Amino acid sequence: MKKDIKEKTSFGVWLKKFVSRPGVKSVISSLICILGGFVVGFLVLLILSISSEDIDFADSFRGLFIILGGPFSAGNRGDALYQFGNMLFNCTPLIMTGLSVALAFKTGLFNIGAPGQYLMGAMGSLIVALSIPTSVIPPILVWLLALLVGIAGGMIWGMIPGLFKSLLGVNEVIVCIMTNWIAANIVSWVFSGSQFINVAETKMNFIKKTSVNNVMTPTLGLDKLFSDGSLTSYMDIGIFIAIAIAVVLYIMLNKTTFGFELKACGFNKNASKYAGMNEKRNIMLSMAIAGGLAACGAALWCLNGHQDFKWEVYQSLPDVGFNGIPAALLGGCNPIGTVISAIFLRYINAGGSNLVGQTAFNEYVSQLIIAIIIYFAGFAKFIKDVVIDKWIAERRKKSAAAPAKNKPDGGKED
Repeated sequence: MKKDIKEKTSFGVWLKKFVSRPGVKSVISSLICILGGFVVGFLVLLILSISSEDIDFADSFRGLFIILGGPFSAGNRGDALYQFGNMLFNCTPLIMTGLSVALAFKTGLFNIGAPGQYLMGAMGSLIVALSIPTSVIPPILVWLLALLVGIAGGMIWGMIPGLFKSLLGVNEVIVCIMTNWIAANIVSWVFSGSQFINVAETKMNFIKKTSVNNVMTPTLGLDKLFSDGSLTSYMDIGIFIAIAIAVVLYIMLNKTTFGFELKACGFNKNASKYAGMNEKRNIMLSMAIAGGLAACGAALWCLNGHQDFKWEVYQSLPDVGFNGIPAALLGGCNPIGTVISAIFLRYINAGGSNLVGQTAFNEYVSQLIIAIIIYFAGFAKFIKDVVIDKWIAERRKKSAAAPAKNKPDGGKED
């Protein structure tokens, strides 16, 4: 009997220690959010199939499996490879905007300005890539310069909320919202009536593809590897650059003094100041780096060579800038977790696209399911910091009370 109690107690202690780890808590909270999103999404499919005569009841189950299948739920192997390649390509800007939001969160800041930083990065990289003649300078050097200019543009734009926050105490959310729309109007004004508009393909609302100047992100044959035979995907090395940046960011945050100062500033700005850290500098640098990350995602997307960038953005902001928020939250604001969550979000998005062609559900339903899952991603931090911590606290109380109950006299001392 005592042996059984000891084994149960030792297992309980191990379980509490295991679940108490920050990384484990983040993974568990993210999985709960994903599961909750899928359950509610499936209920929506069930309700629609029951209430509509045009939709088969079996379509609700089939639709769930199609979404879970992502790009692999396509009709054949060629389509699956093609969709998978494009999915990985579209992950790149989402990873970068997710990292932008995650880094700011680590410093105690909410970077809702990623859309504006994204636009400034796109504008800078496109102007450089389309202006410098590749007959004079090698295309790869133009590509590298365009990437760096785009990142610099985002860093400058990201530093503006950092300056207002650190020097004037203005809430960064307010400044970020304003800079988003200022950036949208600047981009629209710069490209309006310019030589960069895609007149040749009669796409007057879009900028020329960088391939017209022979400036393209290297593919290393990945675009042909992920193809359906007739069409090659947009896949390039951009996603590997994004993953490498995430790894560097993870090392910086967890293994360097600068990273420790950023996180300390996020935990308690006043305490970090008392400890001798320059909290104002850290806030400015954090927002500048966050802006550069979002801009890097835009530059990698635009410099692919096959993408049309819509320049009339004064009335709308790029969705990928805002989608970086759930990607960061679902990943626990961990750089590696953000990469995984961004890939997951694009994965189910690809499944939602296949839902339209293989079931009676329309495209709005697939977007609704994806939106529900993204909405649940916003509860990841709440589940980690409240639900799981409460469960651990209750387990500790039970463990503390257990020895007293196991005494022969009911826990009373002689």
